[in-house]
Amino acid sequence: MKRISRDDVMAAIGQVDDATIAEIIGTGATVEELAEAKAWIANDEPLMNIGKPLATGKVRELVDILSELEPDEDDEGGAAPAIQS
Repeated sequence: MKRISRDDVMAAIGQVDDATIAEIIGTGATVEELAEAKAWIANDEPLMNIGKPLATGKVRELVDILSELEPDEDDEGGAAPAIQS
């Protein structure tokens, strides 16, 4: 199986910072594991409903990294940042 390259990360999740790309590549995961992690981020409930076990290992690491890229529900339409004086 092919390990993830910078191009694979960019193709899978779009433009992200170099630190995130390095963190994803650093997991040693494969392209298939990245695709599975993306599926968990997008559809965790349906995957659980069909009896798929929760993500573990490298896929779990990728899910954790990718979930940090998702906007928090609390942030949507939130207040403007405080002005420092």
